[in-house]
Amino acid sequence: MNNGETSTSMVKKYRPLAVAAGIGSILGSGIIVGLSATITVWQNGLGLTNSQVGIISGALTFAIAIGSLLAGQITKSFGLVKSFNWLNLIYAIGALICVFSNNYIMLLIGVIITGLASGADLPISLTVVSHDAPDDKTSASLVSSTQIFWQIGVFMSYVCAFIVSKMAGASGARIVFSILAIFALITWAWRTFSTKFRAFHEEGEQRCIDREAASQTTEKVSIKTVFAGANKGRFMAFFFSILIFYVCWNLLANTFGQFQTFTLVQAHASQSFATGAGIVLNFISLLATMAFASVAGGKYRNKFFLVGITVQFLAMLGLAMSSHSLWPIVITIGCYNIGNNIAGEAMYKVWTQEAFPVEVRASVQGFINGFSRVCCGLFALITPALVVPSAIRNTMFGFAAIVFISFVAGLTMMRLEKKHGINNF
Repeated sequence: MNNGETSTSMVKKYRPLAVAAGIGSILGSGIIVGLSATITVWQNGLGLTNSQVGIISGALTFAIAIGSLLAGQITKSFGLVKSFNWLNLIYAIGALICVFSNNYIMLLIGVIITGLASGADLPISLTVVSHDAPDDKTSASLVSSTQIFWQIGVFMSYVCAFIVSKMAGASGARIVFSILAIFALITWAWRTFSTKFRAFHEEGEQRCIDREAASQTTEKVSIKTVFAGANKGRFMAFFFSILIFYVCWNLLANTFGQFQTFTLVQAHASQSFATGAGIVLNFISLLATMAFASVAGGKYRNKFFLVGITVQFLAMLGLAMSSHSLWPIVITIGCYNIGNNIAGEAMYKVWTQEAFPVEVRASVQGFINGFSRVCCGLFALITPALVVPSAIRNTMFGFAAIVFISFVAGLTMMRLEKKHGINNF
């Protein structure tokens, strides 16, 4: 059996673990889109004021950010595997509080609990996958595949919200959150009681022990030893390259995620056209993510990245040139969604898992996730003023500059990986 066949068989063997981790991504995108799509339903059903709606939406953003920032401390306090197993039960509790809420405070508490659990679960889940995977190539393929589930979560939330949109009161929103709670409970039970996963965890831990023994090191790996130790220059370069790339990428992704429909409506599209276009564009994103996942562990990964980042840059220039015309905007947003998912979050996840020791991956990725979400939350305060027809041309030129900065950071990261022998691409 050649190496390609061996790698394929390993990916197939460990695929269930990636699916269990990926469902956490479905829940992560599900709570964001689910709340966004049902917030007006909650407002009408519970009689919320506009300020209360704003507080609930903002609370979710910052709860996810805080959960991400605390991921490393959570694994340190409770253990990596135990955190991976039980966080979805906490998510389910928060979602069920939302389901049974009958006032503003109860809904706010439920949203905060769900957001904290969701924010912590993503970096921890990816760390478990890379920890248990038998080799780097298998890890890259599995980690990148979890991004597919994020897109599935977005799509499912939109569909569910559309189906229940005609229900009276807050009933439709309660159904959406009930579905999220059920998914979370199933995932909790699967992760916790699967004997196959238990064996994966034990084998992964043994490999870590064997690597430590082979390296003949007695110093425990920690954030301090990584960023203040003998190889601090290497890890700081990795960290800032990934951080700059992901923050720049996420500013654009978050802007288009939240304001894509708004932008289309501002270009004189009907609400139904804008919503329908959003579903189609989301499907395009899913296909692009699947395409990248198929090459994430191979020699074509960097080529895909370069194509994806170029498409993003050209799409921003295209939007700048066609700032008032509907169909050119739809086409360029479609191109952006392709490039965005080929050279985007899946690449960031793989880089983070490859660049840092397994002991600190949850902490590093949690910090980058949390910091990025805070930046996006602050940027969202001014975004509506940037995407109106009178300003969108200059905004898109500015976004093109942001894409270029992310390209430079990504190119730097690829060269660092080659320099330090992390992969042979």
